[in-house]
Amino acid sequence: MWMDHRAVDQASRITETGHSVLDSFGGIMSPEMQPPKLLWLKENLPQLCWKSATHFFDLPDFLSWKATGSLSRSLCTVVCKWTYSASSGWDDTFWTQIGLEDLKENNYSRIGQQVCVPGSPLGSGLTEEAAADLGLPQGTAVGASLIDAHAGAIGLLGADISGLHLPCEKQPISSRMALICGTSSCHMAVSQQPVSVPGVWGPYLSALLPGLWLIEGGQSATGRLLDHMVKGHAAYGQLKQEAEQSGQHVYSYLNLHLENMAAAMEETHLDQLTAHLHVWPDFHGNRSPLADPMTRGLVTGLSLSQTLDDLALLYLATQQAIALGSRHIIQAMTQAGYDITTLFLCGGLSKNTLFLQTHANATGLPVVLAAEPESVLLGAAVIGACASMDCASTEEAMRRMSRAGEVIRPNPELQSFYERKFRVFLRLYELQKECVGLMEDTSRSTRQLH
Repeated sequence: MWMDHRAVDQASRITETGHSVLDSFGGIMSPEMQPPKLLWLKENLPQLCWKSATHFFDLPDFLSWKATGSLSRSLCTVVCKWTYSASSGWDDTFWTQIGLEDLKENNYSRIGQQVCVPGSPLGSGLTEEAAADLGLPQGTAVGASLIDAHAGAIGLLGADISGLHLPCEKQPISSRMALICGTSSCHMAVSQQPVSVPGVWGPYLSALLPGLWLIEGGQSATGRLLDHMVKGHAAYGQLKQEAEQSGQHVYSYLNLHLENMAAAMEETHLDQLTAHLHVWPDFHGNRSPLADPMTRGLVTGLSLSQTLDDLALLYLATQQAIALGSRHIIQAMTQAGYDITTLFLCGGLSKNTLFLQTHANATGLPVVLAAEPESVLLGAAVIGACASMDCASTEEAMRRMSRAGEVIRPNPELQSFYERKFRVFLRLYELQKECVGLMEDTSRSTRQLH
């Protein structure tokens, strides 16, 4: 499970090796990657799991194995999560240095001897057993897998935007960013040449599209954070009751409540209701661009009040913090040489109109939704079309199947507000590190006295 951060210590020790494979992970090994998780298993479950396991799979490869019986791994999974190189394969020295040299046995049979590009047909298609379970014909083509978020990127990045007057029109695909937002969020872009961004995963060759380099930022908790903030508030019971009575989802009800609050307070833009309420959103650590799994969330500007209005404001401030986290990632990529001009969004949070408009306003970039409401499924269909030979390439399938839908544009009147909000956002992290440092100094002084 990617969200399981038990392997923080193992990830830190891997980072300390300074091995060259870390160059493709922003220089820092995340506890969400597989090497630290494997090391945790070896150190904590040596008999029960480590020595008895024949194979270790990423979930997408496990599913394709169950479907076809093929042990081939996808280039997407092993490059993005396991340190495999599309050009040179597994690095023996890395696995030896981190204490997992036994994985080298039998040409890495436990983590992948055969690796293929996403969409490559696997085995003889669906096995008899899998076909019966799925209600499909035996032999139905199955393509080498994609990680779910990466399937969303495939479903988004090739969208036809003709006539929408977007800044990425007639620009290379590297001007587009796919933002797949659900429990967590992933920020993906591709380029013709490798571009390294400190604290951001990649660049990965051919992990998403053949011949292109993928860079992948992300936030470890976004939809999960919104649920945490809303459901943990004292006024949640009232919110849930009123939303049910109105026949609306709680987030739709909160969005309308914020509009009514802005009107009652004669605020032109509801965004400005949080001028004195700020959130640092990394309650589950920072994936990008700080790559700091130990940072934690912060809220400043709270009062003793616990009304529905207070809950709505905290919900809005959290939305803004998540959007400013996206801006932080884009800023790091821009400083490294990317020129992101348009965001393409999908996932559960993209169904929330306030989330979309807040992202446009906070980043200053237009947000594009796909015409197909489930871009992850569309990306899977693209892979299927390649495996079945209905399309000759991923790029062809993307062109034929992906179209842009609604466009949400930033409000220029809020540019100054979000510039100031972003400065506060960055300052919150600096203050947190300062506070942690002060307490560590105190702890050291106390130990020295004893």
